Amino acid sequence: MEALKVRPGRRVRLAALDPADTSAFHGPKKRALADSEKLAAKLGSLQELLYAVHGPSVLVVLQGLDTAGKDGTIRHVFDAVNPQGVRVASFKVPTPIERDHDFLWRVHAHTPGRGEITIFNRSHYEDVLAARVHHLVPKHVWKARYRSINAFERNLTHEGTIVIKFLLHISLAEQRRRLEARLADPTKHWKFSAGDLAERPLAPEYEAAFEEMLSKTSTPWAPWYVVPSDKKWFRDWAISSILVEAVERLDLTWPSLPPEFKSVRIPP
Repeated sequence: MEALKVRPGRRVRLAALDPADTSAFHGPKKRALADSEKLAAKLGSLQELLYAVHGPSVLVVLQGLDTAGKDGTIRHVFDAVNPQGVRVASFKVPTPIERDHDFLWRVHAHTPGRGEITIFNRSHYEDVLAARVHHLVPKHVWKARYRSINAFERNLTHEGTIVIKFLLHISLAEQRRRLEARLADPTKHWKFSAGDLAERPLAPEYEAAFEEMLSKTSTPWAPWYVVPSDKKWFRDWAISSILVEAVERLDLTWPSLPPEFKSVRIPP
């Protein structure tokens, strides 16, 4: 998985990274699907352990073009976790109240509490992506936000939160196939949006914004991973593997029974 991680300060060229590359997995798709099921179950057990310890927390950030698979990742990777300890937050166009505050004001309230896993389906990075591409703020404003984001995430890690960020990297050809599938399948019509078509011609601008985002904000404390996502099975396996490894590194143990309960006998 180190091959997918963006080294701090590295200049990223997404055009040089194949969105259909699955070489990080050595084996057939069938085995990857089986491994993903095991990893999902493992993540479910680790999430329960996190919740029981009530100490460290995990923030997962998902970014990518429309149809990149953010919803699918949440559905498959977190299939076995207990909803009691997991939350999903999305960040749409800021409300008038949110615009009256700094750009991170609305984000901080959604960060995970102790022992929780929170998934940002889109995130504070929209303020250096959509805000840049659509010229919603001047260049000097979004440029300054990289430093604010790094400091924000550094503070989260100081308080005990693991921050892991994934850019779901898909090709425009695959995006087209997925959009066409939404039009063809009545059960997916609700997913189709005119906004998807409006954003598609802006793909080059988004690519440049993604590249600078990766280079400026992949840090030792909050790394970015560029996950080839044309193949959904590989995307799910890679993200599951990275998350399980990150939580396992915490080396948590189950809380011991308090001394006052050790002599307790449950009456018949």
